[in-house]
Amino acid sequence: MLKEEVSRELRDIVGGQDYLDSPEDLVNYSYDAYLPEARPDAVLLPRSTEQVASIMRIAHRESIAVTPRGAGTNIVGGTVPMRGGIVLCFTRMNRILEIHPEDRYAVVQPGVVNAQLQSAVARFGLFYPPDPASLNVSTIGGNVAENAGGPRAVKYGVTRDYLLGLSVVLADGRIIQTGGRTTKNVTGYDLTALFCGSEGTLGLITEIVVRLICKPEAQRSIQAIFSDLDGAGQAVSKIMAAGIVPVALELMDSTVIRLIEESQKVGLPVEAEGLLLIQVDGSEENVMGEAQKVAAFCQENGAREVRVSKDPKDEELLWFARRSAFGVMARARPNCIVEDVTVPVSKLPAMVRSIVALAKARGVTVGVLAHAGDGNMHPLILFDRRDPQEWKKVESFTRDLFEKAVEFGGTLSGEHGIGMAKHEFLPMVMNQETRELIRQLKACLDPKGILNPGKFV
Repeated sequence: MLKEEVSRELRDIVGGQDYLDSPEDLVNYSYDAYLPEARPDAVLLPRSTEQVASIMRIAHRESIAVTPRGAGTNIVGGTVPMRGGIVLCFTRMNRILEIHPEDRYAVVQPGVVNAQLQSAVARFGLFYPPDPASLNVSTIGGNVAENAGGPRAVKYGVTRDYLLGLSVVLADGRIIQTGGRTTKNVTGYDLTALFCGSEGTLGLITEIVVRLICKPEAQRSIQAIFSDLDGAGQAVSKIMAAGIVPVALELMDSTVIRLIEESQKVGLPVEAEGLLLIQVDGSEENVMGEAQKVAAFCQENGAREVRVSKDPKDEELLWFARRSAFGVMARARPNCIVEDVTVPVSKLPAMVRSIVALAKARGVTVGVLAHAGDGNMHPLILFDRRDPQEWKKVESFTRDLFEKAVEFGGTLSGEHGIGMAKHEFLPMVMNQETRELIRQLKACLDPKGILNPGKFV
């Protein structure tokens, strides 16, 4: 519970309409796309960097916990206010401040929705590649905090690869700038990279300079249906070994295919074991050539049906099922955990087989969705949290999953972060010295430990 005089100070900064403390409002900000819930004492919706800095000066003085939040789409509990205090929600800092076509960069506030930025820069013939599956609702600030990826990461990389600079409010209210507005910049430490992926534990990002590239002339998508999941894995290996770098290379297993078809009726074959969705882009001439090569690799490795998109509307139809997957799976059972592990691409077929075997051994229902081109996998665990026996099985499966990924030379997260969901597993991939250095960095920037406490640090 905040002291009355502190509440009054905070309310004066943002105004009464942007200060929320009714029980109904607090419940709305007590959870995200993971499982646990915890209520904050107040929710503030700032509209400027200066307001954020003023709030942090009070929070630092009073040692109040502050949990930053965008759209709340993260899947690791990163925006759950585990120690109460303030939720600082950035959805009203949602303006695109500048777009510079000649220098190929844009300046945005953290609450800008990813898809809105992509649409805005496309009018200038420009392209912002990072495209998390939640791009229609997730915010750029959240994407930066989690270093989000998405299907296009195979060719274009993740959010960090498109950051030029940041404005950041530190725990004590100081405002710093990192990076700049030029593509080449090696002046000093790379603080932009430090804050990207820090999950709100080191500072609050209030302005973002993103790098833009030219929009590709053309793109085509290829959908390939496999009766045998191993055939899909082999086709992935052949495509990558041939030197083709697709924009996206997505894999769905039979559980995901079946649930999407039952919900959306898009014509997917429910008896298929695997589906690959591959996108290539570039000049019109090269794109058609690559699309035909990809289709041939799929057929040579057992695809029973291959479809190449004909036009943009056809593209949308092919990708509709993929973008529906998380929502469809979440509706299938009372609870759904979207896991996020990465293995070397060459280990992908073996990891898929291991996930299926582990799920069977533990008696849990798991669908496999993977960014197969970069080895990033999203096992979707369906269960009922109210059943303690079922929850124990899920916990056992999850540990088995991480151990297997690490055994294959992989890691705990490819694009969603650690949050509160995976901190106990960090010793699997980080030694004690590495974790101690992370704690020292945190203590340097946030000596009172008020920024997003209870998370992975």
